[in-house]
Amino acid sequence: MSAGGGTKAIIAALVANAGIAAAKFTGFLITGSSSMLAESVHSLADTSNQGLLLLGQKTSQRKATRAHPFGFGRDRYFYSFIVALMLFSLGSVFALYEGIHKISEPEPLTSPLVAVGILVVAIGLESYSFYTAIQESKKIKGDAGWWAFIRQAKTPELPVVLLEDAGALLGLVFALAGVGLSVVTGEPVWDGIGTVMIGVLLGIIAIILIIEMKSLLIGEGASETDLDTIVDELAAGKVERVIHIRTLYIGPDEMLVAAKLALVPGLETGEVAQAIDDAEARVRAKVPTAKLIYLEPDLDRSLAR
Repeated sequence: MSAGGGTKAIIAALVANAGIAAAKFTGFLITGSSSMLAESVHSLADTSNQGLLLLGQKTSQRKATRAHPFGFGRDRYFYSFIVALMLFSLGSVFALYEGIHKISEPEPLTSPLVAVGILVVAIGLESYSFYTAIQESKKIKGDAGWWAFIRQAKTPELPVVLLEDAGALLGLVFALAGVGLSVVTGEPVWDGIGTVMIGVLLGIIAIILIIEMKSLLIGEGASETDLDTIVDELAAGKVERVIHIRTLYIGPDEMLVAAKLALVPGLETGEVAQAIDDAEARVRAKVPTAKLIYLEPDLDRSLAR
């Protein structure tokens, strides 16, 4: 992922959510709607989340140190994981609590048209943010479907923003439905039901993000396609075959490759070094994210069995 593309989507989401959070909270103060309050907390959490994603991008650019020789690329995974936890704790749990409270003790809404107006404006702003995230994601997703992109992307920010924005849009629809049904039926319990639906939605999205970000934080290797390409490029020239290989993403844009190679027998020391250099160059040409490559020439002991 280009850092600029991810940053553009994050900033668009941050600006939209900050404005929406202020409008929603104002609407809650006027109407007393629990859906509006839940959505206010949701948007406030999203705004904080975008700030954390920007912080992760910044801190991940620090230079490697003796204590962290492979750099700080995984900071982006760490902060994305924190974002998922915040979405669950501040968004989902609060909405569920508030919704259940309003269902058990329903209270009539005041000035519901104010809430409707704010929610409609919020839907427009969230749609802009979601559209920006989709356009930036298309630049790197290729032919993969959206679910595959979210599951397989090694860059955490865009999948996080995509799911947050999708959840925000659907949550706004739930809030609008809750307020609308409360007005039409005269039963304020619908406002609480809409709030509970927002909480369940945010919980599902948060769990998906927690699972995906945890996998990246622990460490994922190359995709099957990239791994096949790496092996094919290594096993060329004076390399007879790849005996053993491991790959690991140490950051969204940086992969480590370690392998043992069986070389053509009888090579001189200089020829061995040249064969290793050539193999590294071939891999980097086809898989640019393979920036750290450690190759060890070894005997192909399988032939001696």
